[in-house]
Amino acid sequence: MSFIPFLQAAGAAGSASTTGALTGTLLPFLLIIVIFYFFLIRPQNKKQKETEKMLAALKKGDKVITIGGIHGTISSVKEKTVIVKVDENVKLEFNRSAIASVEKTDAEKAKEAEEKADKKSKKGDKSSETAVEAAETEENK
Repeated sequence: MSFIPFLQAAGAAGSASTTGALTGTLLPFLLIIVIFYFFLIRPQNKKQKETEKMLAALKKGDKVITIGGIHGTISSVKEKTVIVKVDENVKLEFNRSAIASVEKTDAEKAKEAEEKADKKSKKGDKSSETAVEAAETEENK
């Protein structure tokens, strides 16, 4: 015996009331999926892309820190590995994925500080311009 006719009859009889209940049930799940995407998945993908970019840009002379906390300078770069000079006569070979971060040089730090100062001054200019405009409109009234 086939149950398909019974299912079709039950579906036709209650279709009007189930669409409202179905929407009410699915809406929270969709909202949770959207929240997970924006707060968990998207930032993780962004961080992973930045890490891949950093690993691809490794070059000789970069000061690096490994995942294990070893500080050193890259002495040579291979396709899948890097050789890190830790001390005068000590060189260790690591997979590229074992590099946690690249330390910034003093010149790069100074450049970033200068860029931040420029951004702050631009924001200050905009806020002072809007204050002047607000004062002028009050005078005109």
